[in-house]
Amino acid sequence: MTIRRFPAALAFVIVLGWTGYASGQYPNRPVRIVVPFPPGGAVDILARTIAQIISKPLGQNIVVDNRVGGAGAIGSELAAKSAPDGYTLLMGSTTTISINPALFSKLPYDPLKAFVPVTLVAFVPHLLVINAGIPAGNLKEFIAYAKARPGQVNYASAGNGTPHHIAGEMFKQITGLNMVHVPYKGTGPALPELIGGQVSFMSVEILAALPHVKSGRLRAMGIATAARNPTAPDIPTVSEAGVPGFEVTSWYGVLAPTGTPKQITARLASVIASAVATPDLREKLSAMGATPVGNTPEEFGAHMRRESIKWAKAVKESGAHVD
Repeated sequence: MTIRRFPAALAFVIVLGWTGYASGQYPNRPVRIVVPFPPGGAVDILARTIAQIISKPLGQNIVVDNRVGGAGAIGSELAAKSAPDGYTLLMGSTTTISINPALFSKLPYDPLKAFVPVTLVAFVPHLLVINAGIPAGNLKEFIAYAKARPGQVNYASAGNGTPHHIAGEMFKQITGLNMVHVPYKGTGPALPELIGGQVSFMSVEILAALPHVKSGRLRAMGIATAARNPTAPDIPTVSEAGVPGFEVTSWYGVLAPTGTPKQITARLASVIASAVATPDLREKLSAMGATPVGNTPEEFGAHMRRESIKWAKAVKESGAHVD
């Protein structure tokens, strides 16, 4: 059997041709970012912020597609089963990638197998907030208020298995409160109900809650981080407010279906990370209380694996379950 040997120069041209296709001709039509939650929540806010910024360097419209349901599972499954060509991406989060596998016995996708990482966009700490009509000026007063009404005070989440849900269960465990969980189909629908008084309490991303705190429609009880957030320096940490050790931070990043060419994911990672590194976007994200990141696919992949282990432990310890 005769084996043809291509000249080295020709091999270089072939590789260069593919690289040129992946980095130069991609994308040649609009790119879709699937957001598996309704508009108004942290996942949606960050996806739209990123979409607007990267549209110019990619030379195409970036369309945000909200696909709601199943604690993010419906939209995530859609993205996972899309063609691995770089034209459908997922705005992944702690919920869909790290928590859902530990909470649902029959998840229609395996996060660590169905997706390849592109880049981690940001970390967003949680803020504990209450309805402004509750007679509690600080966290200790709210705990006393809730203890005096066992089973009568409820807390909202963005859905079963979301960080809001796990945080609520952790908070109940630490404080000994008897509060009722009320799951919504995303942060967007939950916040108006909290503002309206249908629910009393929520652990929610600061970028989604802070505008309502500043307007007086919600009251902040504490930020769930080790140190105060520079965006809202007057809000104490939850530890300072009287509940030591309570810390909750969500992460958000862009993923692509497994099988997407590395040249494409590398280009997307470079474009998004470069956008996140610009002073304007960093300032914009920081002003919302988020910590900008922007890293390599390899670094993001390692982070996803660590978070899956951490949140599986948190789910077990919290006693959270799917209603």
